[in-house]
Amino acid sequence: MSRKKIIAGNWKMHMTIEQAQQFFHELSSKLPTGRQLEYFIAPPFTALYPLLKEFKNTKIMIGAQNMHNEDKGAFTGEISPPMLTDLGVHFVILGHSERRHVFNESDSFIHKKVLAALQHKLKVILCIGETEQQRENNETKKVLSKQLTEGLKDLSNGDMDHIIIAYEPVWAIGTGKTATPEIAESAHKFVRDELEKLFSSGVAQQVSILYGGSVKPDNIAELSAQENIDGALIGGASLKADSYLEIIQHAKD
Repeated sequence: MSRKKIIAGNWKMHMTIEQAQQFFHELSSKLPTGRQLEYFIAPPFTALYPLLKEFKNTKIMIGAQNMHNEDKGAFTGEISPPMLTDLGVHFVILGHSERRHVFNESDSFIHKKVLAALQHKLKVILCIGETEQQRENNETKKVLSKQLTEGLKDLSNGDMDHIIIAYEPVWAIGTGKTATPEIAESAHKFVRDELEKLFSSGVAQQVSILYGGSVKPDNIAELSAQENIDGALIGGASLKADSYLEIIQHAKD
């Protein structure tokens, strides 16, 4: 079964509307044709509407970096699923390590968001990953299994058509450290095996699993060549069109 290969960019709290539009103009004019890759970008909330209005007919899937699980209510500063679908957003990133560890989001809260996203026909990039201390304590598999099991609880095999997993070792995000291709592949293989236990071998083979953690143009080729790595979720290197394009150029289809 051929899985979708995805190069996704998470801009985090970067880019004004003007900067985002400039990036998209440059990127959309230079995207290669004939590649079997899908291109995802998650700009900040403020840039979603202008980008979707101007670039909705390009090859670039535009998504959100987060959302609340409730449709509406007294949740100051939050964004609801209907607000995103009203814009025409294609996907949402949930469970990013910064949401888990900076904003203290629990597995159960992230699970509520996953269910809400699917209810509103949003594709989900569900992020999972262990901290450096958890890795040193040999808890990587335990952590990944718990985050997967609780994040995907109550989902059907059909729901998994709309789920992408991103394995992001927390110790490699924004640190310059990158998991070796062998370490990353081992974690991705474990995740795929867990998906088979939770759902079926068919689901496990169809779900795209992305690697995130200091991905750059000079390491994407080796990472994406691994059997169970289906692309990347990129932070800093996705903020410049040239480096994002270079990653696309070196990524394996």
